[in-house]
Amino acid sequence: MKIALFAKDWDHEIWAQRIRDELPQAEVRGPHNLGNPSEIDYAFVWKPDAGFLQSLTNLKVICSLGAGVDFLFADNTLPNVPVVRVVDPDLTTRMSEYVVLQCLLHHRRTLHNLRAQTEKNWVPHDDVAASEVRVSVLGLGILGMDAVRKLRVMGYNVAGWSRSPKAIEGLSTFHGTDGLDAILERTDILVSLLPHTPETDGLLNLDLFRKLASSGPLGGPVVINAGRGKSQVAADIVTAIQTGILTGASLDVFEQEPLPADSPLWSLPNVIITPHNSASSSPRATTSYLARQIRLFEAGKAMESVVDVSRGY
Repeated sequence: MKIALFAKDWDHEIWAQRIRDELPQAEVRGPHNLGNPSEIDYAFVWKPDAGFLQSLTNLKVICSLGAGVDFLFADNTLPNVPVVRVVDPDLTTRMSEYVVLQCLLHHRRTLHNLRAQTEKNWVPHDDVAASEVRVSVLGLGILGMDAVRKLRVMGYNVAGWSRSPKAIEGLSTFHGTDGLDAILERTDILVSLLPHTPETDGLLNLDLFRKLASSGPLGGPVVINAGRGKSQVAADIVTAIQTGILTGASLDVFEQEPLPADSPLWSLPNVIITPHNSASSSPRATTSYLARQIRLFEAGKAMESVVDVSRGY
């Protein structure tokens, strides 16, 4: 069994060793010691160079080293083989930690307190109860549903939106275009965990922000995006913050990464920037999950998380 590993800007040796630990029979090759590309059976990748996968002429399965796969489908030379993404409790938990943390930071006015601290300024203020804050989650897949559950534990008034109808006990759900407008009207904090698809491209824009509740307990709406950078329009977020349409944002993903140093997002008040690490892939958990998928495939059994190409996830 020969595996090609291509994880741009990651420590290849750490990941290669983890793959060898999980699949001792595997020979792991990187892009610089690939040998004969036709010998490669499986590819474990994160943002490989365009055309790299096409060069692996006898490839059986492509494994994304993260939950995202949009980078793969952006390559119009992608081989016609199964694509597997990571669906792992470790990654899911990390994402929910991020979502809950960001909601609390905005709800409890933490940036305001930190600014007051740097000025040695004692400014007491009252915070509303979590039950008064309406949080809406866009995307009710595995990541979205786990975030919903944990936000509800914190006491937030939570609703969810998905492209197609979903009936979830105890949760107000909305779907489709009409449902999106309806959920925005009741939203103080909007959390996007959506994949990047043609339908979500540029979805988080000024028109959408104007539909959010403007008279909620936080003084205005907040947007949290830990889904995909291409789902947001950065210039519109800047405009919305500067004009008061949004009172805050937490952004973990961007149209261009790394975020350029001259982006105005860096210095906007009440905007939290994180370097696409809301749910960083753990080498141990990720390789364990993907190795299980390879063993299933080798045994002629169905893998657990083959991507639905038509939906992009």
